[in-house]
Amino acid sequence: MQKSLTIATRKSPLALWQAHHVQALLQHTYPGLRVALLELSTEGDERLDVSLTKIGGKGVFVKALEHALFDGRADLAVHSLKDVPMELPDGLELACYLARETPSDAMVCRADLAPWPSLTAVPQGARIGTSSLRRVAQLMAIRPDLEITPVRGNLGTRLSKLDSHAFDALMLATAGLKRLGLAHRIAFETPPEAVLPACGQGILGVEIRSDNAAVRTMLAPLADPDGALVARCERALNRFLNGGCQVPIAAYAVRDGEQLWLRALVGSADCTQVIRAEARGSVTAPEALGVLVGQDLERQGAREFLAALGHG
Repeated sequence: MQKSLTIATRKSPLALWQAHHVQALLQHTYPGLRVALLELSTEGDERLDVSLTKIGGKGVFVKALEHALFDGRADLAVHSLKDVPMELPDGLELACYLARETPSDAMVCRADLAPWPSLTAVPQGARIGTSSLRRVAQLMAIRPDLEITPVRGNLGTRLSKLDSHAFDALMLATAGLKRLGLAHRIAFETPPEAVLPACGQGILGVEIRSDNAAVRTMLAPLADPDGALVARCERALNRFLNGGCQVPIAAYAVRDGEQLWLRALVGSADCTQVIRAEARGSVTAPEALGVLVGQDLERQGAREFLAALGHG
C-alpha cells in the first residue's frame, strides 16, 4: 500500500472542504497514511467576468486537476460531481462516489430581509441570483414574475454580492451551504417535487488515473453503494442527451428497495419551457434507467431544446 497520497483540489473554500473531507476519511481508514493537498487555480475560478457557457461549461473547473493527475503531481482529484463532464479524458475514471449530502436547492435571503418560508411567499418581482440555467428554467415555470440574474464566483463571493444588495436572494445548492457551516443562512429548501436538482448534486466524486489500481483499491472503503447507483443513473441520462453540466437538465434518482426511481427534465434555451419524464427500474441496471428516461425526454423534443444551446 502507498504510504502517501496527493489530492488535487481547487482553492475555493468549498473545494478545500471537500478535499479535506476525503483526506480525513483516508487517514481514518489508513492510520499513518500521509495525505497532502495540491491546491490549484482553474480557468473557471479565474475568469469570473465571463459566463461558463463561453469558456467551456463547468468542465473548466476540473481540467487543471486532471492535468495534475496525468503528469503525476496528484494521485486523485476530488470534485463536486455536478461539475464533472459526462465524458472523461481517456486514461481517467471516477473511481469512487461518496454518500450523497442533501441534494436540494436552497433560497438564501439578503441578511437585512426577513427569511421567506417558501417559493410562494417570495415577493412579486424579487431579484434572484443564480448561475444555473436548470434553476432558471424551473423558477420561471413556477414564478415567471421573478427577476432572475446570473451570478458567478465562489460561495463567499456570491453571499457578499447578495448582502451588498445586488439581489434580494440567491438560489444555491443546499449541500455547499451545509458543508461550509452556512445552513443558518437558508430561508427554505426547495423539495425535488418543486425543483429537481442537477445530475449528481450533493455527491462527491473522486477521479484517478485508470492505470492506478493501488489508489482505486484504497478508495474502495470510502465508496457509498447508493451514492454510486444514483450517480451512475443520473449521469447516464445526461450522457445520453449529450447535455453536459451547464445546460438546463435536471435529474434525481432515489433508491426504493430494489428499484430506482428517476425523475428528470430539460428546459428550453430561453428557459421558458420545461419537459419532464420519470420511470422506475432495477438497481442492477442504473444506466439503463437513465437511458430509458432520456429516450422519453428525447421523444418530447429534448434534443431540439439542447441543440439550440449548442448541445444534443
